[in-house]
Amino acid sequence: MVSRLMAVLCGLCLSVLVATNAAAVEVEGVNVSESKTVGGTSLVLNGVGVRSKFFIDLYVAALYLPSKSSDEAAILTADETQAIVLHVVSGRINSDNMTEATLEGFENATDGNVAPIQQEVDELLTVFADEINEGDTFELVYVPNDGVRVIKNGQLGKTIGDRAFKEALFGIWLGDEPAQGSLKDDMLDD
Repeated sequence: MVSRLMAVLCGLCLSVLVATNAAAVEVEGVNVSESKTVGGTSLVLNGVGVRSKFFIDLYVAALYLPSKSSDEAAILTADETQAIVLHVVSGRINSDNMTEATLEGFENATDGNVAPIQQEVDELLTVFADEINEGDTFELVYVPNDGVRVIKNGQLGKTIGDRAFKEALFGIWLGDEPAQGSLKDDMLDD
């Protein structure tokens, strides 16, 4: 009886593991979930890609939306729950270069007019002030009427800004001057 129960339990565990693996996409050794739930809202993986610089892979970025879309303007202006998840895959990323890249990204995403969201940008940069290590994960989750939840390694750091801030933040990857064109294309690959 005990051995039969153990066999059933092992079978159940194996089926859960197989189901979990089936619901993930592997990119640069990172398992990226094909769906995400935020406060009761189901999001699907819209696209995922790798941010590289000088032939070095820095992070894997995944875009989650309520439904798949390749329309970056509609995504940026939508007042709906959305998320970008960054998986750091390089030890070359540190607080200083993450801060520098983020500032440059906001400059590009706002056509040089960061002033209206400067306070929110400064708040976001405090999250990057802590040490950043290979394997760290940053979730940037926009929730209407709440703002952008900044989550590092599963821990909510702070909630920042409003829809205008979300548009600029997501514009770093999806705007007219994205951090990397091929990454934008991969994130919009519906």
